[in-house]
Amino acid sequence: MKKNAEYMLEHAGLCRAADRLEPQMFDEYGVQRGLRDKNGNGVVAGLTNISRIESFKMEDGKKIPCEGKLWYRGYDCIELVNGFRGDHFGFEEVAYLLLFGKLPNRDELKHFNDILASSRTLPTNFTRDVIMKAPSSDIMNSLTRSVLTLASYDKNCSDTSIENVLRQCLGLIAVFPMLAVYGYHAYNHYSNDESMYIHRPQKKLSTAENLLMMLRPDKQYTELEAKVLDTALVLHMEHGGGNNSTFTTRVVTSSGSDTYSVVAAALSSLKGPKHGGANIKVVEMMRDIEAHVSDWTDEDAVRAYLNKILNKEAFDGKGLIYGMGHAVYSLSDPRAQVFKSFVEKLAVAKGRDKDFALYSLIERMAPEVISQKSRIYKGVSANVDFYSGFVYSMLEIPLELYTPIFAIARIVGWSAHRIEELINMDKIIRPAYKSVMQELEYVPLDQR
Repeated sequence: MKKNAEYMLEHAGLCRAADRLEPQMFDEYGVQRGLRDKNGNGVVAGLTNISRIESFKMEDGKKIPCEGKLWYRGYDCIELVNGFRGDHFGFEEVAYLLLFGKLPNRDELKHFNDILASSRTLPTNFTRDVIMKAPSSDIMNSLTRSVLTLASYDKNCSDTSIENVLRQCLGLIAVFPMLAVYGYHAYNHYSNDESMYIHRPQKKLSTAENLLMMLRPDKQYTELEAKVLDTALVLHMEHGGGNNSTFTTRVVTSSGSDTYSVVAAALSSLKGPKHGGANIKVVEMMRDIEAHVSDWTDEDAVRAYLNKILNKEAFDGKGLIYGMGHAVYSLSDPRAQVFKSFVEKLAVAKGRDKDFALYSLIERMAPEVISQKSRIYKGVSANVDFYSGFVYSMLEIPLELYTPIFAIARIVGWSAHRIEELINMDKIIRPAYKSVMQELEYVPLDQR
């Protein structure tokens, strides 16, 4: 099979085309990979009122790195998190904000919670016939299959009126935890020969509480565990229109496609390791460091091993310290900043103080090590994925669910962007590619 594939590539001219496209030729053709201009700025593809990111400030015509900020509908995400800290769960409140553009009062929030609670149900036998029928270790694929199958149960699947799309989005937001957790339990049962647990969500519980309750065999969780998970969901809920999966949402929405197809496309984007799988790599990297550095408090030993990772002599040989740096943020990721205090509380409660100390040490040390090895045009700092994987490990969430949990949060942002695209735009998004092919004369089959 491999030889056949190599033969096809070689004789189809694909290898020759790739050879013609040397990296230095991108500037010649005016092409900027990653949709960034020569200054590292994202190419503007549209307008949004849903969120905003700040990582640089302009001073005297120059870009100056600054502390990162993230706003949801005009509200600083740190203020939002601090607003519900210890008082109530925030996922539902912030979901309302992103979808409707305003913070709910208590009556509006109760009504919204009631809608989500009543929507946490799947079609009859759906779990058996769809989720359990073909279990997969790739829960993102299982989740995508479930979403596309749900379209078959929706009589108004292709109706793109705002009212209908909102109904569909709320339904998907409500059932995503069920689809992900049930998908994992099916895989864990059939592939790992473990017991099967299908716990029904409870109407009185929040999204974070239901997720933990459905995942755990004994249904038990602490308030701190649920609050930390709730915070993680809020901080992963939305991140501007330029991230890969949200842009995918916009692109597919602009074609006039239905909600289920749009969300399936966004899921396919998110599952890529360059997008949604970063926190898994952080956990794997940290396990590797813990295994190879005997004294986690020895800064010289930790620094030496980080250098080995950067030199491609350790861990996965990619030369990356995962969880460090971000495509947008420079000096700091505001999500990581606000999240760290919650992580520390959970680490103390779980007896993982030494692990947290190592994470903190690497957070402080890695930017220095990276700056010595690489020439970077902006600052580098810990991003939210650096700590989210650690949190999920403390919550005893299996690696297979790390990216699906990201999706459980980001489905809210995708829904908001889909609705905004439908309301404000009426043209298909059609990017342009510059062709570099050579014109050839047709040669008859007998003369080739």
